[in-house]
Amino acid sequence: MPANKQLLLDNRPEGEAKASNFKLVTADTPALKDGEVLVKHHFLSLDPYMRGRMNDAKSYAQPQPLGQVMQGGTVGEVVESRNAKYAVGDKVVGFGGWQQYSVVAADQPGALRKVDTTHVPLSHYLGAVGMPGVTAWYGLVKIIEAKQGQTIVVSAASGAVGSALGALAKARGCRAVGIAGGPDKCRYVTEELGFDACIDYKQHKDAGSLSKAIKEACPNGIDGYFENVGGMVMDAVLLRMNAHGRIALCGMIAGYDGQPIPMAYPQLLLTNRLLIQGFIVSEHMEVWPEALKELGMLVGSGKLKPRESVAQGLEAAPDAFLGMLKGKNFGKQLVKLV
Repeated sequence: MPANKQLLLDNRPEGEAKASNFKLVTADTPALKDGEVLVKHHFLSLDPYMRGRMNDAKSYAQPQPLGQVMQGGTVGEVVESRNAKYAVGDKVVGFGGWQQYSVVAADQPGALRKVDTTHVPLSHYLGAVGMPGVTAWYGLVKIIEAKQGQTIVVSAASGAVGSALGALAKARGCRAVGIAGGPDKCRYVTEELGFDACIDYKQHKDAGSLSKAIKEACPNGIDGYFENVGGMVMDAVLLRMNAHGRIALCGMIAGYDGQPIPMAYPQLLLTNRLLIQGFIVSEHMEVWPEALKELGMLVGSGKLKPRESVAQGLEAAPDAFLGMLKGKNFGKQLVKLV
């Protein structure tokens, strides 16, 4: 069995996360038992939710245990199998974590899923046709309940979730408006992803200024908002929400360093009778097949053109992760391992 490089969570952050919170080790890969497969990871996924799990605090998921491999999504191939359902060479998506190999009890529900790379590149199963894409689908379809002609806004629009949200909204006949950081990301959102407009939040020093720009992009107000950021961006959007608007609350990356995120205009929730619902997509596995089918078709047909930021080698994961938390990535952040 191969030697296996692994990244562990060595200590918990105090304030901002640092590269020194992680530790690189090499471990022996255990021999397979009946029903298990050995997966060689090609890519691992870096996602904002991982920052919250580094804290030992009450949240929607258990904290990442200290001294253990950082948990997260992976795609790769089966290189050894003692399970009749999986053959050597099968391409699979799973939750193998920040390491080169994982031993998977493949019969456990949700542990491993075979994927077809004929029309969808393997890496996209960690982004547009994976958890981020399904996250966008659930928020838009089940919470916002998007309808033709409505205006839908998403923050972090150039990222893995935001880009999928735009394609899904356009497929439903909606006006899709993104909020992103920097002119390059905004051009990508409109020119490649097909959003109707994109606002560069970095051009605005406060919620009032950003809200004016949102008003220009959304002359009929906002019917649905998909929130990834929080803070000033959310304040600006709330000022433009229509009555009975709906907000899918997915992420609050503005507060992932532990700082509180005050809301400037909470009275607007009442004034406009807004529905705001937080959600975790792993609690809604029943929608994944339907969502993945639509997302796969959007990618395969070229209607969704995901972009990826790819760091090379396991050793690069901590710095890539910290950069993603500051918005340095462009699209889905991955680490390439082979």
